[in-house]
Amino acid sequence: MVSLDVLERVEVFKGLGDDRLATIQGYVEEIEYQKGDKLFTEGDDAIHLWVVTEGEVSLRFELPGGRPAPKENTVASKKSRKTVAKVLGWSCLVSPYKMRLSAYCDSRCCKIIRLKKEDLTTICRNDSRLGYLVMRLMVEVVGYRFQQFQDVVAKTVGENLLSGW
Repeated sequence: MVSLDVLERVEVFKGLGDDRLATIQGYVEEIEYQKGDKLFTEGDDAIHLWVVTEGEVSLRFELPGGRPAPKENTVASKKSRKTVAKVLGWSCLVSPYKMRLSAYCDSRCCKIIRLKKEDLTTICRNDSRLGYLVMRLMVEVVGYRFQQFQDVVAKTVGENLLSGW
């Protein structure tokens, strides 16, 4: 069973308190992956919220023809820290409910916890204050990730403009 200490490190569960974390605890599962393992594939149905509790996971876009996504196709890396466990798969909360990138374990070992979308929505429906807090933090995470993406795009466009001179 995933400990409350681990759950309180999850960036979208911060500040929930032990009672609410204990509710979530009953629904999460922990999975371990090895270096190079694929957690999920771009285009899969987004049915879980994923959390990196130990190790590093890279998010990559796939190549046509079903070939594995090389490390060069990494869009972002999510690395767990002692104080923060990073969330992946927020697409499970946004239509069309499909994974936008593939995820790979990039460290020797990754520990991941998953929470089914249906369970998360049920928990939030049953405790509207918990739902509000989780969704408020989720919006912060998504906003920060969008800002990171904008920075990467701006850097790439700038490099392309400079190299085109």
